Amino acid sequence: MTVRPIRLFGDPVLRSPADPVESIDDSARRLVDDLLDTVRVPGRAGVAAPQIGVGLRAFSYNVDGIVGYILNPQLVEVRGEAEPVEEGCLSVPGFGFPRRRYPWARVVGIDLDGRTVELSGDGLMAQALQHECDHLEGRLYIEGLDPEIKREAMRAVRQADWFARP
Repeated sequence: MTVRPIRLFGDPVLRSPADPVESIDDSARRLVDDLLDTVRVPGRAGVAAPQIGVGLRAFSYNVDGIVGYILNPQLVEVRGEAEPVEEGCLSVPGFGFPRRRYPWARVVGIDLDGRTVELSGDGLMAQALQHECDHLEGRLYIEGLDPEIKREAMRAVRQADWFARP
């Protein structure tokens, strides 16, 4: 079992768009194993590969007791009106802020056998799918906060014990 450390706000890998998984090989299998082990830690709904320092398009999820993964996911559909939901992030530990998310989402990608995988859901699953796809585009949830809340969030992050000051 390999629970990988989570990269924190300020790490450049979190700000870079992830590359597609080009080949299903032992390296991709190890990545999936590590993502699955890392997301099984209690309190985690999702872990994107960049959060464990790997710049590839992959994430794992752990929602309502269902644990899984997807490679090369694309957010293909959202439904409803975006509404504020309390959101946090393992890469910005200790904080939660209201972030607008769509109440339903669908992603399409592949598994380790190259078969098409479709994930969809509402509630926490919809939020996790959107959140993890944002990570793969090099975006943290803080960037999508309303401006006043974002200022508050950035002030709090800069004062956090874990924040790396230059």
